[in-house]
Amino acid sequence: MSSILALDRVSLGYGQRTILKDISLTVAQGEVVALMGGSGSGKTTLLRAATGQLRALSGSIKLFGQDLNSLDQHALRETRQRMGVLFQQGALFTDLNVFDNVAFPLREHLSLPDGQLQQTVLDKLTSVGLRAAAHLKVSEISGGMARRVALARAIVMNPELILYDEPFAGLDPIAVGVTARLIRHLSTTLKCGSLIITHDVAETFEIADQVYLIGQGAIKAKGTPAELRDAVDPYVQQFLGGLPDGPVTFDYPTSKEFQMWLTKQKGHS
Repeated sequence: MSSILALDRVSLGYGQRTILKDISLTVAQGEVVALMGGSGSGKTTLLRAATGQLRALSGSIKLFGQDLNSLDQHALRETRQRMGVLFQQGALFTDLNVFDNVAFPLREHLSLPDGQLQQTVLDKLTSVGLRAAAHLKVSEISGGMARRVALARAIVMNPELILYDEPFAGLDPIAVGVTARLIRHLSTTLKCGSLIITHDVAETFEIADQVYLIGQGAIKAKGTPAELRDAVDPYVQQFLGGLPDGPVTFDYPTSKEFQMWLTKQKGHS
């Protein structure tokens, strides 16, 4: 399988603060890859880098064979049109109905005849089980339904890569199961690569081909779900088991920046 997204020894951060170091990760066509880690581990930072919102401090990020750091704004815009993103909160337009939310990318980027646009949108809504909800306002649907509408919008242009930012957050158990199966089904039928940013172990392990576990600024483990379940690494065991004691501590780590800030505060008092 050809690689769609490839990170090679990438370091990411903001200003003088490095969040992730030496990250290598690949997503291939038709593959579901999960990036897992606790809150604040850098998952969303990596997602921003994969969409070209954040440039790598070092290393390379290649999307569809192109180095993101070398793309100008026009080329980056064209590259993004080959991707779909499911945002954590759905990011639906509240003043548009379900149909128009899903149709928005088509109207923004393409000039389709009305009949073709309508059929395309209804087909995508059918794939997420919401064809009959096309006329409803966003305020008239549940949170789980809204997540599926957002998913239909993410796939409406038949992307080659779909990025999912915490797709299971805030969903009830039934909606979580439905969403997980949809991700696996869409990756298989569309033959697209899927990268899931999540900390939900159970559902993710059911659908992922490869799992990368990040923590403390680096990749702690990678492999198939079965390989990670059998891992003896203390960090892996703590994360998968939800254990309070282990390499990951509750307290945010002290940094030079914090010490400098604290010194300034004491100087003002």
